[in-house]
Amino acid sequence: MLALTYWLYFGQLGVLVPYLGIFLDGRGFSSQDIGELFAVITLARILGPGLWAGVADKTGNAIGVMRLGCFLTVLTFSSVFYFSSFWGLTLAFGLMMMFWTAVLPQLEVITMNAVSTSSTTYGQIRLWGSVGFICLTVSAGKALDIFSTETPVYVSVAVLSLLFISTLFITVPSKKAKTESSTGSIWTFVKQKPFAVFIFASACLQISFGAFYGFFALYMRDLGYSGQQTGVFIALGVLAEVGIFLVARHLISRFGVWNLLFASIVLTALRWYLLADFAEFISVIVISQIIHALSFGLTHAVSVHFIHQYLPAAFHSRGQAVYISIAFGLGGASGNYLAGQQWSQGANAYEAFITAAVFAGVGALSLFLCSKKVMDGEASRTPQSN
Repeated sequence: MLALTYWLYFGQLGVLVPYLGIFLDGRGFSSQDIGELFAVITLARILGPGLWAGVADKTGNAIGVMRLGCFLTVLTFSSVFYFSSFWGLTLAFGLMMMFWTAVLPQLEVITMNAVSTSSTTYGQIRLWGSVGFICLTVSAGKALDIFSTETPVYVSVAVLSLLFISTLFITVPSKKAKTESSTGSIWTFVKQKPFAVFIFASACLQISFGAFYGFFALYMRDLGYSGQQTGVFIALGVLAEVGIFLVARHLISRFGVWNLLFASIVLTALRWYLLADFAEFISVIVISQIIHALSFGLTHAVSVHFIHQYLPAAFHSRGQAVYISIAFGLGGASGNYLAGQQWSQGANAYEAFITAAVFAGVGALSLFLCSKKVMDGEASRTPQSN
């Protein structure tokens, strides 16, 4: 059931993230409007995760928080059918995102706790999220060639409804007796150099994704690719994730957190450069999408592992929330806004992707501020650790 929930969660992202720009373009919004709307709704990811994770950690009811978030997400997202103005849609998507942020941190914690007592690995469950993303991205891309630009929101409502239903059937593993106190603040750990450097690098990485998340589908359309081709390109990147998730635990134990993060972010910078300069060649798009296995898949698996091993158990949900709030929330919003300001209906696509490459490069270089051994968990995690 956890695998199915991941399938639906990331399947929904496979519908909305690549094609929200096309939906908004179909409603007459400019690229600047699209970038600003993406930025505003992404800001909900700053406040939401901490609020929900605090409730989950303090009540010990992560599954209840996740179910409530899914239910409220369906309700608020459905309001997009009643709004047409910029601020109306911003409100609808913003509220949806606020409740959506209750889902993933709790799902990650529940999954990590479940696999800790079984032979199944996190990657073996999480890969189904990638499979869901592939299936629904390709299907939605094909549907866009047949139906209207409203298609993504209709599909999204159906998927979100099924997601809520799936959470009702998740069985939470019985808890072990508490061995660590939940007293104290998550910020005691966040301020430590290893965690701070990790968050900064992650935020830079997400800033770099702004042009891709907001405008890749439009970019492909402007270059003459069909909706189905775009869906296949996106699915290819996520398909590569599946292989990465299967071997992620082995890679982490073999190469460590620091090395994998550095290599993945450097290759992400190369990916954006390739899209900036050579996107007219299908072979280059294929290569750049294969790198997505590292840009998102491996960095995500490594990040979840780092948070789980670096923080005490009582802070796991809040640690995931800080990661999502700052990296995906603040970083993602900044990247979306910046890309929207630069894009100019596609005229400045080159500049937007070069800027993305620069941010990824800065994120990779920032890792040199932290000791490999500490980030890899080979040294103490006390507040004085460097």
